[in-house]
Amino acid sequence: MSKYSLFSVIGLEIEYMLVDRDTLDIRPISDVILTSLAGRQCNEAILGDIAVSNELVLHVVELKHNGPQPITAPLAHQFQQAIAQIQPVLNEHNVLFLPTGAHPWMNPHTETERWPHGNNAIYQQFDTIFNCQGHGWANLQSMHVNLPFANDTEFFQLHSAIRLLLPLMPALAASTPFLDGQYTGFKDTRLHFYGINQLLIPAISGDIIPEFVHSIAEYQEQILSPMYDAIRPYDPNNILQYEWLNSRGAIPKFDYGAIEIRLLDTQECVHADIALAKLIVAVLKKWLGHSHYFLEHPCPMTPLKLLYQNNVRDGLATKIDYKELMTQWQIPTSAKNSRDVWSYLIEQVSGELDNTCQKALETILSQGNLSDRLLSAIGGDYQPKTFATLYRQLSDCLLENKQFSAL
Repeated sequence: MSKYSLFSVIGLEIEYMLVDRDTLDIRPISDVILTSLAGRQCNEAILGDIAVSNELVLHVVELKHNGPQPITAPLAHQFQQAIAQIQPVLNEHNVLFLPTGAHPWMNPHTETERWPHGNNAIYQQFDTIFNCQGHGWANLQSMHVNLPFANDTEFFQLHSAIRLLLPLMPALAASTPFLDGQYTGFKDTRLHFYGINQLLIPAISGDIIPEFVHSIAEYQEQILSPMYDAIRPYDPNNILQYEWLNSRGAIPKFDYGAIEIRLLDTQECVHADIALAKLIVAVLKKWLGHSHYFLEHPCPMTPLKLLYQNNVRDGLATKIDYKELMTQWQIPTSAKNSRDVWSYLIEQVSGELDNTCQKALETILSQGNLSDRLLSAIGGDYQPKTFATLYRQLSDCLLENKQFSAL
């Protein structure tokens, strides 16, 4: 169990695509980049507060905290400094980091190359069972937010609060309106595929929104044990039967005493990512500090699941007419859509957010989530040249740590 109590520390992970500097096509050379950074072939290179690693496919690089950080740490500076440190290596190999949660024209069925080094047995087993060459495996980048709990009571409180906030997250964080060179009809296409890529064994991801549980023992009994039983016929050597197999939108890491939130698309710049992470912490902290109504009267799964699915499709415009949710969220019942809900929540915790975070969130509320802004900028012109121009602007946004504006 963690020695860290609620909201005392945070751990962030942000994934980026490696793309060719000239064409913006994916480049599956994360192992080459890591070797250059570490001076040897490895799964992870350390750059001060940030570790650089790879997961599953060779065109993705993950930047993550090298250990828990105080909430008050200079989180954005830590990641931006690491991005700057990595640039000479990227330049040497003529590649760029490309942000957002999905590559807009990658063909995962012909371009995917799986990580061949350490942990390869795990990836091979996933590939054997699920065929990890579709968009839901090979073309999805996200930011994960890890928050601690110190005991059973804190787990129950934190898990219950996160469960209630998860359905709203895609509305604010969606950055994936395009796949295969077209608008998909979803503001958060990454999460659409995230929800269907393991349907062969439904127990792994459940309904994405986690079940309400009262304790760690209940979680293990009702969620983890059935999941291990369900995959066992496909995994006779027990390669995958660990808590990280769980693919719900937030998963407990009991070995570390933390819950990992997985429903946030990678944004166009670090400032935007950190603003979302700090907002989530502030809202969860406020909820648990002001009322235990949602702990004593847990929201049923059906409205949470439906709201989540609608936010994946419609984003901030998602209509909300279930008044009980307003009570659970501790906001006025006058909210009509997800934009209204987030406006109320952001206003309620504004005193906990610095000016940079508030400005980033104001941009999202006023101009739309990144998917909205990308759709506005492209204007229905889905020609390769238009996509390349647009996403090159996003790569510049990452380097300059500034948000994208379609105005």
